[in-house]
Amino acid sequence: MNVAIAPPETKLISGEELLAMGDIGPCELIDGRIVPMSPTGGEHGISELNLGSELRSFVRQRQLGWVMTGEVGIYTRRNPDRVRGADVAFISKERLPERPTGFLEIAPELVVEVISPTDRWQEVHEKIEEYFAIGVNWVWVVEPASQAVRIYRSVTKMQKLSQGDTLTGEGALAGFTLSVAEIFAA
Repeated sequence: MNVAIAPPETKLISGEELLAMGDIGPCELIDGRIVPMSPTGGEHGISELNLGSELRSFVRQRQLGWVMTGEVGIYTRRNPDRVRGADVAFISKERLPERPTGFLEIAPELVVEVISPTDRWQEVHEKIEEYFAIGVNWVWVVEPASQAVRIYRSVTKMQKLSQGDTLTGEGALAGFTLSVAEIFAA
């Protein structure tokens, strides 16, 4: 007699429960389930630091809001919860007057995703769709391998910039400029 044993059901957790776990390594919360992420490499870290630093300097000088780096948790869905990790995010003081704590429940104006060799474009596009669905204005996708940046103003409206181009801010970030080459400089 063969008896099939059903695998135990995974308990879904909330974003608050994930946050309370502390540092459990790189992960995202997808529909209540923890999904591990691979650690990033040197190119990723350099690109994230360069862009995040320049953006922070611009925002800080003008007291525009908050620039965050390092897999910033952003709720993109509730019940079951979905928390995505952004490499860089900007949220204006207009949207969030006080310094952010915990995962972001208010959509930032800008999200930056730096592509790692292990990332799959289908998953990147899913994240882009989720970001726009919650009210993000722009998504910048940084590609260290090709040294290019894709500027998304919507899920379907994209502009690709390469080494000789200049990245420019819009809206709350009007006046921000950075050469694409500087994003990838060592």
